[in-house]
Amino acid sequence: MVGVNTVAIVGAGPGLGAAVARRFGREGYDVALVARDRARLDALAGELAADGIRARGFPADVREPERLAGALAEAGRELGTVEVLQYSPVPHRDFMLPVLETGHRQLTGPIEFSVYGPVAAVRQVLPGMRELGRGTILLVNGGTAAVPHIERAGTSIAFAAESAYGHLLHERLAPEGVHVAQLVVPGTITPGHPRKDPAVLAEMLWGMHRERRGFRHFADDLDSR
Repeated sequence: MVGVNTVAIVGAGPGLGAAVARRFGREGYDVALVARDRARLDALAGELAADGIRARGFPADVREPERLAGALAEAGRELGTVEVLQYSPVPHRDFMLPVLETGHRQLTGPIEFSVYGPVAAVRQVLPGMRELGRGTILLVNGGTAAVPHIERAGTSIAFAAESAYGHLLHERLAPEGVHVAQLVVPGTITPGHPRKDPAVLAEMLWGMHRERRGFRHFADDLDSR
């Protein structure tokens, strides 16, 4: 049976991805889990099923745009039109080199990860959202999306480009009922933290989807760790 509402979580894992899946699942959403490792996706889908949430795993690497688009297309066919897209994969550590150690080759990965990936994902799901007449695109980034850091040049540059893309989408798609927003999480997502626990962040993302106010939102102060 094809569900009515589907949330696709790109970069789904046991932390934020699982928390968002549970939060949206409680509201009746089917969940498409997208990440590289099929076994981990299947395990997470099983855990969600035990909670009464319909979820499926769709393996894809965000650095392979065609495969990512294909995974989201398959999700749409199996679960129903994607109404909410969350793009929140965790950047690789080797993206975070000092600026003077970052040449054009060192920027290839970050740009594939934070620009080509979200562009491919959005272009795949946007026609369905337009057909529905509603939709939400949620981008989740670290603090360098707002304040560049000289020791983390790759993410600083790539997140800035992703932010610009998201802001342009926010302005262009609002009249069509598609809301685009960004959640900036300074430091690290931390279980038990009053503002950066995965469940707390999932609640924020649910609120951003429901309230549809503005583009950029902050989970915590930018100087938090």
